[in-house]
Amino acid sequence: MLTRREAITRSAALAALMGGAGLLPQAAQAAWEKGAFEAKNLAEVLKALGAGAPAENAEVTLTAPDIAENGAVVPVGIATNLAGVKRMLVLVEKNPNLLSAIYEVSPSVEASFSTRVKMGQSSDVYAVALMADGRTLYARKEVKVTLGGCGG
Repeated sequence: MLTRREAITRSAALAALMGGAGLLPQAAQAAWEKGAFEAKNLAEVLKALGAGAPAENAEVTLTAPDIAENGAVVPVGIATNLAGVKRMLVLVEKNPNLLSAIYEVSPSVEASFSTRVKMGQSSDVYAVALMADGRTLYARKEVKVTLGGCGG
């Protein structure tokens, strides 16, 4: 009969053997666009992502409150029905890091996302759609933040 200690020893040896042969999966790590997240303005973000000049488009929608009472949790929704969307971005203009979120979009995914962003002050919020044909389309909305409901 196999003891617990022997089973663990054999399992560890087998795992080491499989790892050495490249048969175990590598640790999953999210890829992130460091240059884009560190950019300080819209042009730098788009340049870091390899996108062209943005154009405002009514087909890209942004839902956010006109006045956010708590800047720590501002609900934002972005969407588009356009075909050929590769990525959707959420940007907050006056945040230390302009880029708040990147969503990768495939043809089998509906390009509609909701999230919550932190806003330190009243600012313009952008929903940007990066298209497969190289176009960059956006929608913009000003969101006023009242700190603690006292105005600001």
